[in-house]
Amino acid sequence: MPRTMLTDQHWSKLKSILINFGIYLKHNLRLFIEAILYRIRTGCPWRDLPEIFGKPNSIFKKFNRWCKDSKLIKVFKLLSNDPDSEWVFIDASHVRAHQHAAGVKDQAISKSIGGNSSKIHLAMDANGNPIEFIIGDGKTHDVKVAPNLIDALDLKETEILCADKGYDSELLREKIENTETKANIPKKCNSKSSNQHMDWYLYKIRHLVENAFARLKHFRGIATRYDKLKQNYENSVALACIFIWLPL
Repeated sequence: MPRTMLTDQHWSKLKSILINFGIYLKHNLRLFIEAILYRIRTGCPWRDLPEIFGKPNSIFKKFNRWCKDSKLIKVFKLLSNDPDSEWVFIDASHVRAHQHAAGVKDQAISKSIGGNSSKIHLAMDANGNPIEFIIGDGKTHDVKVAPNLIDALDLKETEILCADKGYDSELLREKIENTETKANIPKKCNSKSSNQHMDWYLYKIRHLVENAFARLKHFRGIATRYDKLKQNYENSVALACIFIWLPL
């Protein structure tokens, strides 16, 4: 029997959520979720899944159907619908795309000198839990994707949004402040403006988003992208985020 990742307590919580989405609770549903977790945890090809999980082709086809309906993303949204959003931290991290993931256009993969890559743009709450993410290509600058990430966030109860120097942009600051949220983003070294607006104590707590990336990249199927389709990789990241939220 291969190592599984869901405890009975975690599965009980997840099962009640799946019922809310009208997902039929077949006898092998838990094994199906465990199979996807095993695959993204180890980074193995679908055909190398242990026999205990069932036929690899059937699991892959069912996973594709779930991804088309964004079922795992919807479960993640439900689990993260009540975050501690007093402070929000955003950042992005490169993900190398395996050669098997390349070959399909417009799937958030770009080619550079370092090879094919994607980016995970992530937003965290004050407790260091993921609340929103966007998958983008590896060449687009973080500050260009940040407005879309901010639009996806509910900042009604947020006092401060914190990011690093890579997000130094007056347009981005204006967008954040239009939501009545303070932008805690330092100026670059070559800027003529000072950093008197900065809350440096809170800026140090930005390590929470770095810790979250470290936890996500424990999953080898997240640290290296093997999925050709963007929707499949998005749902894989969503499942990794679900796994972070389940013990809470």
